[in-house]
Parts: sequence; structure tokens; C-alpha cells
Amino acid sequence: MMTVNVTELRQHLPAYLKQAAAGEEILIASHGKIIARLLPEEDPSRKAKNWLESLRGKVLLGDVVSPVEDTGWSADENHL
Repeated sequence: MMTVNVTELRQHLPAYLKQAAAGEEILIASHGKIIARLLPEEDPSRKAKNWLESLRGKVLLGDVVSPVEDTGWSADENHL
């Protein structure tokens, strides 16, 4: 992560945008105080795939149509 002041960012914006597109996070400062953050765009489908991959081996998916256990639930007037 790098920090750049507003003037430097303005003068070399295409270079900093290229760095952000490559995955680098850039902090933008004005008068020594961080005022903004330039982040690379995240691909939502890639993020979802990574999340699902992280669950591999940790989650057990059962049959949702016909569960193994009979819970005894019935659709009578008390269970609406």
C-alpha cells in the first residue's frame, strides 16, 4: 500500500490508475492527512467463487427435498 499526495496524484494519474488496476491500494493524502483510498475494482463473480472455494470441505450439504431425519413437522393449524 502506498501513500501519495493530491498534487502528485494529479500529475501522474494514469500511472496510479494503472497500479490500482494491477491490484495495488493507494492512499491519497492532503496536507499530510489521508482523505481517500484508491482501490482496484473487484469482480463480483470472482469474489463469490473464492468465497465458495473457501467453504470447500467445511460445509455439508444435505438433501433439501427429502431430508434424512423426519422432524415430525406437519402442516396442521398449530404449525402455520
